[in-house]
Amino acid sequence: MKNERMKPDISLNELITICRDRLNTMMNFYLKDIPAPELKASMSYSMANGGKRLRPLLIYAAGRAFSATWENLDIPACSVEMVHTYSLIHDDLPCMDDAPLRRGKPTCHKVYGDAVAVLAGDALHTLAIQILADHPATLKPAQRLAMLQVLSTACGPYGMAAGQALDITVLQDPNISSELLEEIYRLKTGALFTACLQLGRLAANNDDEIDQRAMKEFGDLIGLAFQIQDDVLDQEATSEQLGKQQGIDLINNKMTYPRLHGMAKAKERVSDLYLKALESINYLGNRAQLLRELAEVMLVRES
Repeated sequence: MKNERMKPDISLNELITICRDRLNTMMNFYLKDIPAPELKASMSYSMANGGKRLRPLLIYAAGRAFSATWENLDIPACSVEMVHTYSLIHDDLPCMDDAPLRRGKPTCHKVYGDAVAVLAGDALHTLAIQILADHPATLKPAQRLAMLQVLSTACGPYGMAAGQALDITVLQDPNISSELLEEIYRLKTGALFTACLQLGRLAANNDDEIDQRAMKEFGDLIGLAFQIQDDVLDQEATSEQLGKQQGIDLINNKMTYPRLHGMAKAKERVSDLYLKALESINYLGNRAQLLRELAEVMLVRES
């Protein structure tokens, strides 16, 4: 992939197209020669199953703000999408949420069986680390090491895995505190969003402390807002709109923000978080325009 700087006048629609095309190129390269046919098929099925690619888009948009090259952004973008996909495969399993649909299609375990689905998730997780470690680019060793640290922290026992564990062990408690509920949301959803912003910054070899704090704050805020918005949609949207079974949290008797605080307060919280997120990147001026537009897309979505 050609080593070039991003155009200064790129639009969000252009970025969405570029993100899709570049991710497809990366994913096809890494999935084409997997020697186990069922594993290859299940990984390809899950990775090709659409989705908004919001997390890679956040990486590209953050990189755009700090003038990263395309090739340096392709690596974390592909890695994060693989980590996210692995988490969805495992989250849908009968031992977790037991979900029959994902993005409007049967979930991985419904097509390939539980065992292959587990292995598909495991393989995508480790492949993501492999790509960060050695896919060709102009990234310096220190940048790769920093990216590995950011992503592993976000998806491991101090991030997403901890959030998912709390999700299946604590969220059925009707007396759960608001503070613990939001902490679970930050871990299981927000941590990976925050990592995306930091990965985009690191791809530009940016070590500015102000930028680092701003990307963390922006990611924390939109991550929490995104999960609360998910709770709202789980009650208000249809299965066709969501691409997955509507009311899955209610079916699994999980506490959510709307159940704890009411729908009106949940929507108000999403709006407040969104405004605070925008304030956190105001200092970047026009450089953050793609991040602003992405945040709006994320938080006013209907699926």
